[in-house]
Amino acid sequence: MAFVETAAGEGTNYERVFAHRPKAYAAWQALNGAIKETMDARRYELATVAAARRLRSSYCTLAHGSVLRERFLDDDALRALVADHRDAGLDEVDVAVMDLAEKVVDDATMITRADVDRLRAAGLSDDAIVDVVLAAAARCFFSKTLDALGVQPDASYRELDPELRDALTVGRPIADA
Repeated sequence: MAFVETAAGEGTNYERVFAHRPKAYAAWQALNGAIKETMDARRYELATVAAARRLRSSYCTLAHGSVLRERFLDDDALRALVADHRDAGLDEVDVAVMDLAEKVVDDATMITRADVDRLRAAGLSDDAIVDVVLAAAARCFFSKTLDALGVQPDASYRELDPELRDALTVGRPIADA
């Protein structure tokens, strides 16, 4: 389940690993909450899935893909988005948001004024652009922490439709029951 001892008891696999550093986990929750507080919920999930997929974080892609599925997309649309968001029938804003989130993960120094202007031209404010960058950068911290500690996605993700589950499992395998 993880490379370090995990706390016994209830909770997700990541919560049991973060039991080693509850103050760090509380700080993560505060940071992530502050980012989500001002951000459009669907846009947050799209940016997060784009970043998580690029980071090859199964845990975060499964978790946030599940939110997209529950609140915004059907299974087919989600599978298409994870396969190639540019060919998934998304609008210009959504594609640009996901492109920017991927660039944050790949090499933030390669982001140019043209990338930001593309989002402005699509109707995003500077505040909304900052939100996308914050969501993607925060995902880097969380995903890399989980993967570096060998934390596998919770076994409950095995209950997803097999095709969707396989599409969202982009790195570490899901934990056994």
